[in-house]
Amino acid sequence: MKEPKTAISEAMRFVIVGGMSTAITYAVYYLLLIRGIGAVPAYTIGYLLGLIFNYLMSARFTFKKTMNVKNAIGFVFTNAFNYVLQVGLLWLFIKLSVPEKIAPLPMYAIAVPVNFIMVRTVFKKL
Repeated sequence: MKEPKTAISEAMRFVIVGGMSTAITYAVYYLLLIRGIGAVPAYTIGYLLGLIFNYLMSARFTFKKTMNVKNAIGFVFTNAFNYVLQVGLLWLFIKLSVPEKIAPLPMYAIAVPVNFIMVRTVFKKL
């Protein structure tokens, strides 16, 4: 019965790596936003920088897997879906009058659990 313990420790590492990746994404987003770049382009640039960090750390630290073409492609595809989900939610929260500077926060509350399930599947299956 190692699977539940493994899943819990992976989830904990995922939260650490995801938190760091999210901090990178949000910091870039915020800095670009206050420099006059629109919310979606600013978020996209931050997301791409966070994505690179996230893949490297997810492979090595979270799931303790060797980086390879298969899991890199799977990771990129899951994160492409995650990006669409996040941008859609970001847009929705902004349209619901959540201030642009904090709109990513409720978005993360929805997108992060979805992303964990998808990324874990990639690293377990590929």
